[in-house]
Amino acid sequence: MIDAYVLIQTEIGKQLPVATALTEFPGVAQAVVVTGPYDVIARVSAADVNALGGLIVTDIQSVDGVVRTLTSPIVHI
Repeated sequence: MIDAYVLIQTEIGKQLPVATALTEFPGVAQAVVVTGPYDVIARVSAADVNALGGLIVTDIQSVDGVVRTLTSPIVHI
């Protein structure tokens, strides 16, 4: 299992609709609107790195209003 935070930039005014849409995808545990250089941060989980990539590229990046994503996998040290 791999967990990650996905930092998302959206089109102006699309923060809340994007965050709401993301919570509909399996694997997205939480999506919240934030301020700063990113507009939404989502915490996601996937079986492996390939499944994580699929979640990001196929699901998250296809949401209307998503402009750019940055994925930060969680490491357990």
